[in-house]
Amino acid sequence: MNEFMTGEVLATFVGLATAVTIIVQFTKSVLKKKYSDSSVRIYAFIIALILTFIFAKNGVGPKGIVLTIINAVLITTASTGAYEMIADPKAIKSKDNNIKQE
Repeated sequence: MNEFMTGEVLATFVGLATAVTIIVQFTKSVLKKKYSDSSVRIYAFIIALILTFIFAKNGVGPKGIVLTIINAVLITTASTGAYEMIADPKAIKSKDNNIKQE
């Protein structure tokens, strides 16, 4: 493997999930200064949606748009789930009203 990230890699599920994870983890500290933890999930979805529309759009018309959105949701779930499982498995998340949950 001579190249790190290519268009062909980004056209795959694993490539998109990896790219979303890297982009979100690299930039989320800026977002978390102003917004809550839940905003990171929405941010991850927006990144996944943009990348999916650019690199892995499925078809044209309404069906293609819906499939692309569904794929972006799957990529976001995989991306955020992988991070939470590997990097922060026992984190205690707080709700927006700052009450800790267990």
